[in-house]
Amino acid sequence: MNRRMAGAIVFLLAQFFAPGAAPAKSHCNLPYTEIYKKVSPSVVFISSVGVSPFKMKDRLDEGIGSGFIIDKKGLVLTNSHVVFRRGAISVTLDSGESAPAKLLGADPILDLALLRITKLPKGLRVLKMGDSDALEVGEEVAAIGNPLGLEQTMTRGIVSGLNRFVPDSPLSRFLPFIQTDAPINLGNSGGPLVNRCGEIIGINTAVFSEAENMGFSIPSNIAKRIVPQLLKHGRVIRPWHGINGKVITKKMYSLLKFPSAYGFMVESVEPGSPAELLGLRGGKLPVRIGGDEFLLGGDIIMKVNGVPLDDPLNLAAIVGSLAVGDTMELEFFRDGKIQKIEMNLPERPILLGDLLSEDRDSSLRRGGRSPFFRLIP
Repeated sequence: MNRRMAGAIVFLLAQFFAPGAAPAKSHCNLPYTEIYKKVSPSVVFISSVGVSPFKMKDRLDEGIGSGFIIDKKGLVLTNSHVVFRRGAISVTLDSGESAPAKLLGADPILDLALLRITKLPKGLRVLKMGDSDALEVGEEVAAIGNPLGLEQTMTRGIVSGLNRFVPDSPLSRFLPFIQTDAPINLGNSGGPLVNRCGEIIGINTAVFSEAENMGFSIPSNIAKRIVPQLLKHGRVIRPWHGINGKVITKKMYSLLKFPSAYGFMVESVEPGSPAELLGLRGGKLPVRIGGDEFLLGGDIIMKVNGVPLDDPLNLAAIVGSLAVGDTMELEFFRDGKIQKIEMNLPERPILLGDLLSEDRDSSLRRGGRSPFFRLIP
């Protein structure tokens, strides 16, 4: 893709994704039959094939999923785990016509990927991205995709929860999910979750395998921010601190008797990261209480750039505001004392842990045992 074309597409996407006035509630009540007619022509079935160089058996790595068209020039948004590290990608339109597609960019961390249909069919229909920040618990939604390879299936439900930070997910440090009880099945991954206006408010990504109808979607407003980076750079450029852990909750404070009622408990530090180079400490004592696991004994970060870490959303907002090259000031508790350090933030590389979900997903498609939280193939 030449620079002029890329620039034009970025401009068009900026117009397409630009926030507008939220539609009135009275207008968001389309019959489900109309929603299906409006949305399904833009939903595609995606199949991908790759060869793993690390296996002696089962080297053929196949993926299936769903996606949807976001631009008349053939841009398709889907999940990264549907296409990542696979060379041959094909999309099948609602009409039944198939066409090859090229991977323009992928982000395994947020599990989003951007494709371009290389042989453009005529009459592509584009879906409108809605405002996921305007969602309310109890609002009716529908999921459209290709479960088990079946063509264009729609299920419906409600928004069961917002800003869900799922502890068993490798994405949980970065991504507040939309929770829905609309049934989401194998092959739905990457398909749209839409409101009663037929607007995309989420990208279906994962389910809890030990519960019925507990699905999770990436909010559309997060996708809006990511798509221009995937198109321009082929990846998401984000800063790297290398700190993993949990925000201290009231429950954790009362059960584990932390020295502070708020803060971020450092459980692990990524090798080679700025956090490791500056000597931040992770936990060493594993503790399980009920269904929760903790790694105790690490530093407790109290503030970042002077802002208290007293809420998961607060943490996500702080992390989201940082850029490569920024300097981050940390105030943390260690050995009974408050200490301060400054950390310069380089670009975050793709780490092995980011790709574990991809490998786990492959074993699921081959009939492996499902973990508690799993991506949808």
